Amino acid sequence: MTLDRQDLLALPIDVAPRLLGAELRTVVDGVATALRITEVEAYHGRGTGDVADPGSHARMGPTARNATMWGEPGHLYVYLSHGIHSCINVVCGPEGTAGGVLLRAGEMVEGVDAAAHRRGVRGPLSRIARRDLARGPGRLGQALGLRHPLHDGIDIVSGEERNGAVARLTWGAPVADVSAGPRVGVAGVAGTMAFPWRFWITGDPTVSPFRWGRGAREAAEGR
Repeated sequence: MTLDRQDLLALPIDVAPRLLGAELRTVVDGVATALRITEVEAYHGRGTGDVADPGSHARMGPTARNATMWGEPGHLYVYLSHGIHSCINVVCGPEGTAGGVLLRAGEMVEGVDAAAHRRGVRGPLSRIARRDLARGPGRLGQALGLRHPLHDGIDIVSGEERNGAVARLTWGAPVADVSAGPRVGVAGVAGTMAFPWRFWITGDPTVSPFRWGRGAREAAEGR
C-alpha cells in the first residue's frame, strides 16, 4: 500500500511500530535494493510529546545536523554515526516539531547481491551472512546505498530523485507479534525501560542484539 504523508503525522512513538513490515526500496546510481523493516526505534525532539527524550539528536533544539528532523514528514534523516556509518530515520510528526524513527534492521528482499557488494561481503552468501546484511542501522544504510550527507532529506513519499538516488516506502501487511524494549546502545536513562521505544518483529532473525549504552545499565539499576 502506498505511503501517504498523512500517515506520518503522529508522534514517532506511535508511528514506529506501524513501520514494522513496511518495505523501503532504493535505486542508487541505477542499482535497486529493497528491504522489509524488522526493527525500529522512536526518537522525539525538544517539545515533542509529553516526555523529554534525552537520547534524541534534537533534544536541544534545531541544529544544522538535525534540521531534517524538524521538517516535513515523509523524508529521511540520514546522519553519520561515529564518523563512519550512515544511519536512516523516517521523519514523522508535523513540520516544525522534531521526530524520527531509526531503522535498526531489516530483511533484504531485493538486490541481495548488490547489498552484499556495498557491504563488502563476498559470495556465495551463507544463511548467516544474508541475515546480517541489514542487521543494525549502519549495515542497513550501507546495504541500501544511502549516504550522509548526499541523501539526507530524500523524500520517500514523492520518490523525488536526490543526488543519484530515489527512495520509496510502502506499507506491508500488519505485523501480529511486536515486542518493545529499551533502545540499543543509548546512554543513560534514555537507554533503559524508562524509554521502551524500540520495537521489533518478535522472533525475526534479522533483529539486532541488545547492548547497553554508556551508563544505561547503571541508570536501570538505580546506581
